[in-house]
Amino acid sequence: MREFSLPALYEVPADGNLTDIVRRNAAQYPDVAVIARKVGGAWQDVTARDFLTEVHAAAKGLIASGIQPGDRVGLMSRTRYEWTLLDFAIWSAGAITVPVYETSSPEQVQWILSDSGATACIVETGAHAAAVESVRQTLPAVKNVWQIDAGAVEELGRAGHGISDAMVEERSSLAKADDPATIVYTSGTTGRPKGCVLSHRSFFAECGNVVERLRPLFRTGECSVLLFLPLAHVFGRLVQVAPMMAPIKLGCVPDIKNLTDELAAFRPTLILGVPRVFEKVYNSARAKAQADGKGKIFDKAADTAIAYSKALDTPSGPSLGLRIKHKTFDKLVYSKLRAVLGGRGEYAISGGAPLGERLGHFFRGIGFTVLEGYGLTESCAATAFNPWDRQKIGTVGQPLPGSVVRIADDGEVLLHGEHLFKEYWNNPSATQEALADGWFHTGDIGTLDEDGYLRITGRKKEIIVTAGGKNVAPAVIEDRIRAHALVAECMVVGDGRPFVGALVTLDEEFLGRWAAEHGKPAGSTPATLREDPDLLAAIQAAVDDGNAAVSKAESVRKFRVLPTQFTEDSGHLTPSLKLKRNVVAKDYADEIEAIYAK
Repeated sequence: MREFSLPALYEVPADGNLTDIVRRNAAQYPDVAVIARKVGGAWQDVTARDFLTEVHAAAKGLIASGIQPGDRVGLMSRTRYEWTLLDFAIWSAGAITVPVYETSSPEQVQWILSDSGATACIVETGAHAAAVESVRQTLPAVKNVWQIDAGAVEELGRAGHGISDAMVEERSSLAKADDPATIVYTSGTTGRPKGCVLSHRSFFAECGNVVERLRPLFRTGECSVLLFLPLAHVFGRLVQVAPMMAPIKLGCVPDIKNLTDELAAFRPTLILGVPRVFEKVYNSARAKAQADGKGKIFDKAADTAIAYSKALDTPSGPSLGLRIKHKTFDKLVYSKLRAVLGGRGEYAISGGAPLGERLGHFFRGIGFTVLEGYGLTESCAATAFNPWDRQKIGTVGQPLPGSVVRIADDGEVLLHGEHLFKEYWNNPSATQEALADGWFHTGDIGTLDEDGYLRITGRKKEIIVTAGGKNVAPAVIEDRIRAHALVAECMVVGDGRPFVGALVTLDEEFLGRWAAEHGKPAGSTPATLREDPDLLAAIQAAVDDGNAAVSKAESVRKFRVLPTQFTEDSGHLTPSLKLKRNVVAKDYADEIEAIYAK
């Protein structure tokens, strides 16, 4: 199939903007908790009425401080209540939000604020403020910098005392559906980040149709979602705006190191995350079971969950024997895993990278269905996702209702719909190239099945052509290898080479546990264990599992374990944790050469 579309389930208001959501919620659901914040270590609900009051108070401060309609305002912070509050306040002042990753370097901050022409910036910490201040002389348009940890919200509240409610209402109503809501900068895997201009229409079309298609997951007064993704990433913004549109209760967590504790305290019914989160849940549970001497039981339970999930897709369903085994393991294993995820949830939505069929079947088999989706910054997050009632594991689902997915002759995925970005800010040539012929060219390679379910098989620019002329899409095998608990990252190499190889980094969190279990010296590191025969055998097992997913010509023949991890600080990962392949290839050229040395 070359093209597939679904009718829209939500009509975008032509004369509305995203501030309508908080005003509508306050009018229709005044006492419903639409968001929660941490106070003294405990979650405190905020009603729709109170949230609107706080949004307007901050908006008044922005207006009083000189923010004009259409101004761009930088927002640099971890995921927290104030991020959402200030996002809606910026819109309510008639301005445009420009997210900045809280991990950004001063050079990156300078580029985003200068390119967007930001007139002000709100940061979270003193370190963030120092980063902005260090490049302030190159940002003459930036008149104000507020710091959340230094009382920015309260400061804005005091500054806005002289601004009337009528002024905020007027400002809130200025933007129309096709006006810019935000400029989200891409990850910059191959160069300087480009600013994607996303309109209010983009978010309405995106979030309205997601909520309607997944309505059982967005029941007002019953459902809740815990947000731990960075709000500078467009997926995080989807997780922020969609719950507000429903509305259901939203909670924000700035640090995923304590995610298990936060899930237990907040008890969300819905989780939206990236595959690495779900991989960690599985690997942590398996490692704990092994440490407790229950590794064999866990593995049998996992195999049963996967078999049970696969059987759900057959006409006859799970056999009686499989149902009995599944029920037994539900008491022993699955219920405990669901408790780790908060105990109330039955669904999650995963995006950002492929989840993997085995993990998808495992989670559905334990009673926690992970619906995989696919999208880009330019598509305002999800442009395809699996419906809650018609999931096809291994695919990224059907198109967003109201949009079209087309497969070009060369296999590239093309998109059309109201949710797409308007343009790249200050970059007409890149805009023209990306939106040629009225379709957005994603750069991804994929296929559509007879029911319109999309599979992503790789990136056009990442296709490796071996010396023998074989085209290899790295993503398939990389994702399988990375699913192993010991593997942090995997990068397939082999362009112009006689065979496919791989660079592998170790997950230091699991390495210590593995080292202890295998009698290795205390304090072992990737550098000291990279040539260890037992560790190499474990990584070889991960590579063998990855090779099982591809043809012999595409399989990894040799690999090298690197002494360090790829990180954002090292320059090898983007803020959204995508590999900067060209940087890795350059910095580890000697390691790549060693793979092919005779």
